[in-house]
Amino acid sequence: MIATLKALHISALSVWCAGLILLPVLMHIYGRRDEMKTQAGFTEFRWLTHYSYTAVLSPAAVIAVAAGTVLIFALEVLDIWMMAKLVAVAGMVLLHVWLGHLIVVAGEEHGAFRMPPAGLALLGIIPLIALVLWLVLAKPSLDELTALLPAILQEPRGNEIPAGWDPL
Repeated sequence: MIATLKALHISALSVWCAGLILLPVLMHIYGRRDEMKTQAGFTEFRWLTHYSYTAVLSPAAVIAVAAGTVLIFALEVLDIWMMAKLVAVAGMVLLHVWLGHLIVVAGEEHGAFRMPPAGLALLGIIPLIALVLWLVLAKPSLDELTALLPAILQEPRGNEIPAGWDPL
């Protein structure tokens, strides 16, 4: 079961990461062509970006995050490197959403929207992907970084969860 979840997680993560790199480049190349000024060129751009995002990239992201979440609880991995990985994945999710926003804006403002440079998205995506890979493969001890946090963030407070917030 664990091996199947890991294979699913790695496969979906590979597709998601490849899509996060490919989509900004695709938007840069197709969004700046002279053919974008024609209806046929705009339709091709709109279909290609929309389909890539909704049928490939987003489902891969959901599967990767869901399988990863199940693995965290199944293997009970609660180390500091895993928390840092989750922060990096949250950054990837934010960039994923921003790319979706760009696709919507480019589709709605035909002719009036100038596509941002692909390098802008890649400047965030590539370091985050590299950070996730490094954290997972190296599993570094981040005790030095943890020591820099305020004391209130380093220890449990022992407070009760308010009754309105307790799902059980």
